[in-house]
Amino acid sequence: MSQTKPLTYTETQAEASRKPRLLIVDDVTDNRAILLRRFERRGFEVTEADSGMAALALIARQPFDVVLLDVMMPGIDGLEVLKRVRENFSPVELPVIMVTAKSQSEDIVSALEMQANDYVTKPVDFPIALARVNVQLERKRANDELSRAKELLEERVKERTFELIEINRKLEGEIEQRQRSEAESRYMAFHDALTGLANRVLFREALDARLGQPVAEGNGVAILFIDLDGFKSVNDTLGHTIGDLLLKQVATEFREVIGKDDLIARLGGDEFAILHAGCDSGLNSAAAIAEKIIARASRQRSIEGHAITVGASVGIVATFDGQEEADVLLKNADLAMYRAKTDGRGTYRIFNPEMDAVAQERRLLELDMRNAFVNGEYKLVYQPQISLDNQEIVGFEALLRWEHPERGLVSPEFFIPVAEETGLIIQLGDWVIRRACMEAMQWPDHVRVAVNVSSIQFMRGNVINSVMSALAASGLPPQRLEIEITETVLLEKTEQNIAILEQLHALGVRIAMDDFGTGYSSLGYLRRFRFDKIKIDRSFIRDVAQNRESGAIVHAITKLGVSFGILTTAEGVETQEQLFHLAREGCTEVQGWQFSKAIPAEDVSSVLAVPVSAAIDRWRREHEERKG
Repeated sequence: MSQTKPLTYTETQAEASRKPRLLIVDDVTDNRAILLRRFERRGFEVTEADSGMAALALIARQPFDVVLLDVMMPGIDGLEVLKRVRENFSPVELPVIMVTAKSQSEDIVSALEMQANDYVTKPVDFPIALARVNVQLERKRANDELSRAKELLEERVKERTFELIEINRKLEGEIEQRQRSEAESRYMAFHDALTGLANRVLFREALDARLGQPVAEGNGVAILFIDLDGFKSVNDTLGHTIGDLLLKQVATEFREVIGKDDLIARLGGDEFAILHAGCDSGLNSAAAIAEKIIARASRQRSIEGHAITVGASVGIVATFDGQEEADVLLKNADLAMYRAKTDGRGTYRIFNPEMDAVAQERRLLELDMRNAFVNGEYKLVYQPQISLDNQEIVGFEALLRWEHPERGLVSPEFFIPVAEETGLIIQLGDWVIRRACMEAMQWPDHVRVAVNVSSIQFMRGNVINSVMSALAASGLPPQRLEIEITETVLLEKTEQNIAILEQLHALGVRIAMDDFGTGYSSLGYLRRFRFDKIKIDRSFIRDVAQNRESGAIVHAITKLGVSFGILTTAEGVETQEQLFHLAREGCTEVQGWQFSKAIPAEDVSSVLAVPVSAAIDRWRREHEERKG
């Protein structure tokens, strides 16, 4: 089924001059926004769809020249969308380019079998995506114009034989030009536009070809995965232009250390890979290349007047019989590279099976964490926050716990970092905010609830919507919700994050800076945003009564809070000595095991029923008696 009926000559001319229409289908707003801006700057008319159903509805209502379709989406995924599109439109009538993660080779195969025109991998390398879109666009235009030209020629052949010959000559010229364009596009499709190195596609083809060749004894093939250490900081502080210049310099230097039979590719971002032929059984030659790469990467460079130093972490895997699958080798090289990063960066590691076992355990943990939502294994516990002025409980800090049926109680220090790395922290954080607000509604009106917000959730999620939704669903007054953030939130995208904090303040929500005193720029943030509370990190409280440095820091922070008119809360108060020292220093609030461990929601009412003042008076008498 065609998207358009045959056009007249005048309509054909108008059609050729319009902007190409591109439909971007992705459920992640940031992904769509980045691609939309870049394609619009290249002259495309871009439409967005945030789901498969929305995409199908748009395709049914209006014509598009190319569709850029994400494979992984909630609801109906990209493969189902492609299947339905192909029921009505052929690959020539409506080209579809799939967007998939590098690990989704099965999805790529399925998509191609279902007549996807092409694919790109995440993270999307825009020059390659642009080249592939242009290839499909050119093919579609060529096909459309050829079809329309043939119809015109059939109508006019009897009367305008000469014109037919001229048109055919013109078409031949256009086809020749398109062939030249396609040749250029094919080059771009296999090479990185920034560095001129091979790209991921060409690297994979070279690896497949090398594995298919006979392997002589002692003449193996090694893969070196390279990731630049500190490159993100360069991009964030100096901008992407400087970052691109750095990548070009690094690529040139890396190319100089490999052999004539080796291949180096830029896989995307700051990741490179080397296909090293003729690797000896001891991997000495591969290790030597890795050492040269690390040395080259760590050189100080001057770019546009900026002194820049980065590093490199390298993972190595090798095969000597050619029997291993390419995907397995690539995965193992990646695992080795991440082990090098974990072990301190600026070094290399050779793959061993233990790395895969660790990765398998990590994947099982991720699966268990996702299933925990369905199984109701997450819960909140609450630690009281005591006002030293009023000697009463004024709030509770919500703390996330995970009770696994087989693993038992899993420490947040173990599963929270995994949640942050996988992005699951956004869903977890939303759940915590909503749950805490719901349970806090059962408490007295003067008692607040404090919720920690991860920097990942703050920067990648939608904290404003999460908070508004939780408050609306629970009915909790905004002033009874306290959002705790760490300094990490303000280290990136500062203006944007300050704006988010101001919006939360405008809602009436209280904002606290957690772990105050551990960062290098906490004071600067107090000047930029008026926090309601600063929480003194427990590392200063632990020996505040004995250690002069800790005592001086706590003294300075409490006085700073008084000067700014900000409440101060000391975390980790576990002894009477700590409590009375903090009281003398003028600390506003305290929390810790001296008063109560974290308790489930059903025990909050009983804790609130116990007078805090009586306990403090008793501890003070005991403390004075011991001193006497």
